[in-house]
Amino acid sequence: MTPVRKQLLSHILDPDSAFDQPPAKVHEMQVQAAQELFQERIEQIPLLRHRAEEAGITRIDSLEQLVPLLFSHTVYKSYPQSFIDNNRWDRMLQWLQTLSVADVSNVNVDGVRDVDEWLERLYEAGHRPLATSGSSGKCSFLNHTAGDQENKALHYKHATAWPFAKAEPNRALFWLGPIKGYNSAIESAQIGRVNWGRPGAMFALTEEPLLISEVSRAAAMRKAIAEGTALPEEIQAFEASARLKAQEGAAAMRLLAEKILDHRHEPIMVSGLWAQHMMIIQCARERGIGDGEFHPGAIIQAGGGIKGVALPEDYKEQVERFYGNVIRPAAYGMTEMAQLMPRCEAGRYHRAPGLIWLITDEPGERLLTPADADENGRVEGRFAFLDLLFEGRWGGVITGDKVTVDFSDQCPCGRHGPTLLDNITRFTQIGQDDHIGCAGTLDAYIRGALAE
Repeated sequence: MTPVRKQLLSHILDPDSAFDQPPAKVHEMQVQAAQELFQERIEQIPLLRHRAEEAGITRIDSLEQLVPLLFSHTVYKSYPQSFIDNNRWDRMLQWLQTLSVADVSNVNVDGVRDVDEWLERLYEAGHRPLATSGSSGKCSFLNHTAGDQENKALHYKHATAWPFAKAEPNRALFWLGPIKGYNSAIESAQIGRVNWGRPGAMFALTEEPLLISEVSRAAAMRKAIAEGTALPEEIQAFEASARLKAQEGAAAMRLLAEKILDHRHEPIMVSGLWAQHMMIIQCARERGIGDGEFHPGAIIQAGGGIKGVALPEDYKEQVERFYGNVIRPAAYGMTEMAQLMPRCEAGRYHRAPGLIWLITDEPGERLLTPADADENGRVEGRFAFLDLLFEGRWGGVITGDKVTVDFSDQCPCGRHGPTLLDNITRFTQIGQDDHIGCAGTLDAYIRGALAE
């Protein structure tokens, strides 16, 4: 790893100072680290080299020059769907190589039958792939190295519950989801087990692996139903399968909820969705357990969308009352990023110096700076970043998230900024296209490269 990058990333070892860095203190170092990384990756990733040549960029002397080099978040699912439909796993490897530093030519795809086996072969060859499925059912695939995973685990150790608790492997740990599979949430849970879990006291909703092929088929079917293209017999089979999985999931959740309640007087750690926490409350009421009976050192993480789930309007308030005076950390992050942005006591998201924020205008073409801010030092824009941690790929991504950044010198918590407000939304609704300036043209380049 290049020297300035290493220095910036090492700040996480002292999180009290890592998330309290005046912008002027790290700005020049971030520019230097971006140049170091760019100089390496432009020789390793053809897509980045193509983008740099198209934009006329030969080196990074300012953060503004990074904006044309950002990859759209959609680029990680830019492969032709026919590659998967026709079991062309060799072509999928060729596509993945256009976005990877790590050489994937060592992956044996003989006999691979589906996407889950393809991911397994990548893992067996030393890669650490992550997959995520969107509302269309088409997966994104992001390659990582084993070193990336180790560095990410180190970052998570110091960032996950900042500034409220420090990680020690001494807690009963409850993960309200599957614990196996090639998904970023599952990877986070596995990292959590190492950083926080007490041996013999780590529980998950299921040990059955999350199958990306099943997740994709379900998402594609929901899209087909919404568009009116699904056949009646397909809908009937899908709904029957969904009911069965829901019943199995509810039964497993019930057992896990009972274990959580049994451990409520310990400093446990529980991570799950809002609806699952409501199910825990229901079990508690049946056992005569009231609000506020949890250990004050318990760490409770709740989040996730609630689309299609019937919850009362005050579900967040109910969950808060139920757990009472516990630790409630939160963070902003995504599959494309290795470094979490934890939320402080004032409800603002902070960054570590190894994560370069690049807030752009809505088209994703111009970097917004303090000069664009209002009288309060705030500006609304599209969130983009360069994550300096990755060795396996280029860490520059422009997202679909609308954020408000506060460029003021100091956060209300007393630490230095910049910070993001807790009002993050999407620029588009599910199913709509997100038009991201020049970054979106990269998909076409990849298709052309694959055709050669």
